[in-house]
Amino acid sequence: MKKQPSRDIEVFINPCPDRDYEIDMECPEFTCLCPKTGQPDFASIYITYVPDRLCVELKSLKQYMWSFRDEGAFHEKVINQILDDLVGACKPRQMRVVGEFNVRGGIYTSITADYDSGKVAGAGKKKGK
Repeated sequence: MKKQPSRDIEVFINPCPDRDYEIDMECPEFTCLCPKTGQPDFASIYITYVPDRLCVELKSLKQYMWSFRDEGAFHEKVINQILDDLVGACKPRQMRVVGEFNVRGGIYTSITADYDSGKVAGAGKKKGK
């Protein structure tokens, strides 16, 4: 049976939850659509995280990434959505998602979004800024 794109991210129990270690994943064939032109945008997505109790299952990650193929979205929104969805699924100690988008209109774009379970929301922001 042919697999379909899916926004469901499967997880499994971390085999070493008492140790901090990094998991690095590279998704070099990411595609989505430019919301202005409808033209395809190509990117490499890099995910690095320190798992807590759960790890991301790779086949479901592949199908999740595939689900963006026909969706129009700005690069900034896509990377932050990927981070939010992955954090929601596996609740890591830390996670970073980087999207390196291919040149479009002579401009290369790289977006980085971070999550740290130990940070307090709004920490580091100055009043009035």
